[in-house]
Amino acid sequence: MKRILTLFIILTLIVLSNNKLFSQIGGNGIYEFLNLTNSARIASVGGNFLPVKDNDITLSLANPSIISAEMNNQLALSFVDYYSDINYGFAMYSRTFEKFGSFTGTMQYINYGKFDYTDIAGQKQGTFKAAEYAFNIGWGRQLDSTFSIGANFKTIYSVLESYKSFGMAVDIAGTYFNEKHLLTISLIAKNIGLQLKPYYSENTEPLPFELQLGLSKKFKHLPFRYYILLNHLEKWDLTYEDPLNPTDEIDPFTNEVKRKGDFDKFMDKSMRHVVIGGELIFTKNFSVRLGYNYQRRKEMKVDSKLSTVGFSWGFGLKISKFRFSYARSRYHLIGSPNYITITTNLSDFYSKR
Repeated sequence: MKRILTLFIILTLIVLSNNKLFSQIGGNGIYEFLNLTNSARIASVGGNFLPVKDNDITLSLANPSIISAEMNNQLALSFVDYYSDINYGFAMYSRTFEKFGSFTGTMQYINYGKFDYTDIAGQKQGTFKAAEYAFNIGWGRQLDSTFSIGANFKTIYSVLESYKSFGMAVDIAGTYFNEKHLLTISLIAKNIGLQLKPYYSENTEPLPFELQLGLSKKFKHLPFRYYILLNHLEKWDLTYEDPLNPTDEIDPFTNEVKRKGDFDKFMDKSMRHVVIGGELIFTKNFSVRLGYNYQRRKEMKVDSKLSTVGFSWGFGLKISKFRFSYARSRYHLIGSPNYITITTNLSDFYSKR
């Protein structure tokens, strides 16, 4: 076990010492679908990962350090009805081997739908499709009663009309769990890798690397767990200045620009990294969830009608041998994606003698 921990630490240090990893966020790289929220449970609390150890296999796609032996023989399916004709999801399965640890296998996809193919004059010449896929092998191991580590190894394939690309990536994660205080903390380095075959010859593009830190705490005498998630720790300033919707307001009487003070700017930049959420656990078979994503609200809101952009909600329900999770996440006024996830343990179907 000491050899495994030493190898894991060395690999992490090598990866994090590469400064090229820390320069890209959304819109500047490829395979962005890897960062989309897949699990309905995660979507309901506003983020794209969760630091909680309760044997939920659907959380391991974003946080492999929570993969455990208790997930053995679990099967999960997830589907997201996104915008327009776009949909995405995954199918995953977990198996544990005593000598090597616990593993998950996941097929992840996104389907962008059908598009019209036109010539330079705008004449329709047919249709084409676009989609991206990732096959993930996850591995997790418990080091002792408090620490666990894990990794996801990904092979990625993207086809956009006649343009094709292939890449590989790895997620590395570590989790601290204090059973006495019901506290879980996870650190995750995501999408460390490279594009092996670019869409264009000699035009290699970066992957959407991200460094995340998360905390969850469940109260002993209250059926409630809260989450504090920190995203994009590799980059401090996540603000985007839209020229059509500037951050600084203009005084309607003097036409002077009202600029934010240094403290307001600092708080705004800080909160763009933060996602907060909560889970009210009525029984072991039913829970209600709520989340708030500050950055999503700042980037997607319409000032004339703020609505509930940035908020998300959902619930979890167990019926017989199946667990269902549903979520709606408010991205914009035009609508909210629907997330549906189903999990079961195949061992529950075996006849007991």
